[in-house]
Amino acid sequence: MSTRTCRLVTLGCKVNQYETQLVKEALEANGYREANAEESADLCVINTCTVTNEGDAKSRKEVRRLARQNPGTRTIVMGCYATRDPETVRQLPSVFEVVTDKRELPDVLARQGVIDMPSGITHFDGRKRAYVKVQDGCVLRCTYCIIPQVRPGLRSRSPEDIEDEVRRLIDNGYKEIVICGIHVGHYGVETSRGRSGRPPFRLWHLFRQLDRIPGQWRMRLSSIEANEVDDDFISAAGDCEHLCPQFHPALQSGSDSVLARMRRRYRVDKFLEKLERMREIIPDVAFTTDVIVGFPGETDDEFAETVETCRRAQFMKMHLFPFSPRRGTPAAHLPDHVPVAIRQNRMRRLGIVERELALRYYESQIGREVEVLVERECEEQPGFVRGTDRHYIPVQLPGTADDVGQFRRARGQRATADFLWASP
Repeated sequence: MSTRTCRLVTLGCKVNQYETQLVKEALEANGYREANAEESADLCVINTCTVTNEGDAKSRKEVRRLARQNPGTRTIVMGCYATRDPETVRQLPSVFEVVTDKRELPDVLARQGVIDMPSGITHFDGRKRAYVKVQDGCVLRCTYCIIPQVRPGLRSRSPEDIEDEVRRLIDNGYKEIVICGIHVGHYGVETSRGRSGRPPFRLWHLFRQLDRIPGQWRMRLSSIEANEVDDDFISAAGDCEHLCPQFHPALQSGSDSVLARMRRRYRVDKFLEKLERMREIIPDVAFTTDVIVGFPGETDDEFAETVETCRRAQFMKMHLFPFSPRRGTPAAHLPDHVPVAIRQNRMRRLGIVERELALRYYESQIGREVEVLVERECEEQPGFVRGTDRHYIPVQLPGTADDVGQFRRARGQRATADFLWASP
C-alpha cells in the first residue's frame, strides 16, 4: 500500500507552531509523509489564528487554498479560529473535521490511523531553534483579547515531560530552546493551589531544573507578564547559565489610564520598577515588548505617555500593533475609537522611536564578544551569515553554510537599526 501524504499549515503564535510540529510527528510515526510541492496531499491540517480580524481572514483563505491545490483532500482545521467560529469553518471546502478543543486531537487523529500520540516533539522542521510548549490557557480578562475565550483554563505540563523533550531536542542538535505557552508566567499555577498534593513548582523552578542539563545550548523565555516577575524569578534568571538574558514583558500601553481601560494588572511605575530590579541582578539584560497603538479613547497625551514610557524602559525591540477590535471582547464596544489615519500616524512615530532604541542597544555591544546562533546565509551578501545572540540581537558576520545551526563567537564592530555587524 502506498504511503499516505499530508500537508500542514500554521498561522499564528509559537504555541501553534509547536502544536503543528507535534501533529506532524504523530502523522509521520503512523505512516504519513509530507507531500511534495507538486503532489496533492491526502490529508491537510491547518492550525488557525484568531488574535486579529486579519487572522480570521487568513485562516479562511488558507483553507480554501489547500482545497484548491489539493483536489479531493480531507482537511482538519484546528486552532483558535476553529474554536471561536466552528460553524463558519465547517462550511469551507474540503473541511471534514473541526477541532474546537485540542484535547480532542488524539481522538480526531485516531480516526486517521494515528494510534499513538507522542507526548512531545523530537525536532522542529525548518527552524534552528526549537519551541517547547510548557502550558496552555489564560484566565486573565484583558478587554482587547479574545484568547481566554478560545483557550480557557490553565493546564501545565509536568516538568519531567518538559525535561525529557528538551533533552531530546538538544541531543538532536538544537542549540536554542524557546520556552513558550499561552500565558507562560502562569506555569504551574493550577497545581500550586494545593489541589495536586505536590509542592508548588513554578516557572522559575522549571528554569533551574532545565539549567542542570549539560551541554552547549541555551534557553529563551518567549514572554512574561511584569506582575509575575518576583524576587524568586529574578534570582533564578540571574543564576541560570543557559537562560538568555533577554525578556519580553508585554507593556501594551505606557499610559496608566489606557492600562486601566485595557484591564491590565499593573501601572507604569511598577512595570518600570520590575525592569530596573532585573537590570540590578542580570548584567546587560535586554528587554523587548508589545505595544498596542490607538486603543479606544487613546488621546494625544496618552500616546505621548506611551512614547515616554518606552524611552524610559529602553526596550531593545518593540512589536507594534494597531488596535484591532475583536467581536466578543469588551474593547470592541468601548467609545471613542481612534480613526485609522491617527492610528497609522502614531504607528509611524512609535516605529521611529523603536529604531532609535534598537540602534542605541546594538551600539552598546560594539567591542563586546557576542555568541551568535547562526540561522542562515546572507543571500544578499555572499560570505556572510545572519543569526541572533543571547540578547536576541540580529547579528551579521562572516561565515559559510557550515556555520548554520551552530554557535559562533564574534566581536561587535558597528551597528545599524537593523542589526549588529560583527567579526571573529
